[in-house]
Amino acid sequence: MKNKHKNLTSFEDHLDLQYGKQGTESREKYEEEFEAFKLGVMLQELRKEQGLTQEQLAEKCGTTKTYISRIENNVSDIRLSTLMRIISKGLGGHLKLSVDI
Repeated sequence: MKNKHKNLTSFEDHLDLQYGKQGTESREKYEEEFEAFKLGVMLQELRKEQGLTQEQLAEKCGTTKTYISRIENNVSDIRLSTLMRIISKGLGGHLKLSVDI
């Protein structure tokens, strides 16, 4: 039986080809932007799970609808203090961080 998947490329190989090997400047930039994207998606999903609009979330945590939108759409960097306020006051959660070295 022939291997139907012999021409498939792994995601890791695709990233290597598209952005360079891990540790290169272009790959590090991609990884950083991807983490920011994931954060925005996570916040948007949590907000929607709680039935909040961007405006309601912004009111609860003392920021603007525009800023919440910019975070969710990966258009704006977010300060750690603001992220903590959105999670705790806006969504009623607790922020836990981890570092991979």
